[in-house]
Amino acid sequence: MSELQGKVAVISGGAEGIGFYIAQSMAKQGMKVVIGDIDAKQLDIAREALEGLGAEVLAVEMDAVKIEDWQSLAEQTLTKFGKIHMLVNNAGVGASAGSIEKTNHKDWQWVLDVNLMGVIYGTQVLVPLMKQHGEGGWLINVASMAGMGGVPFAGAYTATKVAVVGMSESWYPELKPHNIQVSVLCPAFVKTRINLSHRNKQGEYQTPSSGSSSNSAPSPKALAMAEHMQNVIDNGLAPEVVGERVVEAILAKELYIFTHPNYRSVVQKRAKAIDDAFARAEKSPLLAHMLDEEIVGFS
Repeated sequence: MSELQGKVAVISGGAEGIGFYIAQSMAKQGMKVVIGDIDAKQLDIAREALEGLGAEVLAVEMDAVKIEDWQSLAEQTLTKFGKIHMLVNNAGVGASAGSIEKTNHKDWQWVLDVNLMGVIYGTQVLVPLMKQHGEGGWLINVASMAGMGGVPFAGAYTATKVAVVGMSESWYPELKPHNIQVSVLCPAFVKTRINLSHRNKQGEYQTPSSGSSSNSAPSPKALAMAEHMQNVIDNGLAPEVVGERVVEAILAKELYIFTHPNYRSVVQKRAKAIDDAFARAEKSPLLAHMLDEEIVGFS
């Protein structure tokens, strides 16, 4: 019997894409699943699909940027299932590609709030409840390969995913004494609708059609980039595979969950560049006295 059998998993952004297929994979392991999503119509479709597989499901309409929605989701989950054993911080958006000067500040705030603050709120609300029952559990944060290195013209998205990787690395040793395993999922391109994230953009992040260069007609270069990205996503990894990979990885107690081994060379190149930079620092006469200093703050 799987160690996941009978446990309770909460998945934000669980109505479709990666979130839905993680929920499906957890349900196949015998977990009770709670899916939260901002899209009420898609949420109903997902709930019916999961129930059709025989899963025990709770579907909650919620906005990941509102901590009160997380609190309501937690209360509903405890009322229905009694405990929470797993949190999958999956809700996320992808902003339109743009240069530094043409990325609107409201787009920055939208991406930061959903991709970063949504993870923080979910973790702050649900992890204490996971600690209370003393049975341990799992915290899975969905980042991206963008969390492993900068992506040109995607500054806002990259910033949030780097932050999610860093927070996961920080929470890993912090939660280990509580038997809560932390993992961070870093997929490359997956066949989802993340490129259409604006369909669910909340009103407070909308920008009037006038007064912003970022809302002018897109340039031919921008249109070509959008078409290219659409083609890449359409040919991306099936989200079903990602869901099964997450199960495989958490049962193996992996911190970093990768789904695209072909990107290994990208991370290795970055790691080498960092190591080379340290080598240069070691040779600097300005820093020679630091070589024997105690390392503080890292475990």
